[in-house]
Amino acid sequence: MSKAHRGSGIREIPKLGRGTCPVCKRTGIKLLYENEINGKKVKICKECNKAIAHGKKQEELAAV
Repeated sequence: MSKAHRGSGIREIPKLGRGTCPVCKRTGIKLLYENEINGKKVKICKECNKAIAHGKKQEELAAV
């Protein structure tokens, strides 16, 4: 089967959705998850999104 549509949602995003995560400071990582941090909507990586959902990374959020 063809996989022509895989990743088609991020093709319109600048740099194919890659950048620096504001929480973990990794560079060149996909920023696909929108989250509200300190009253601002920011895009974060998958690992930080899961960590925030499970109650981890609270001290990093206070610093951002």
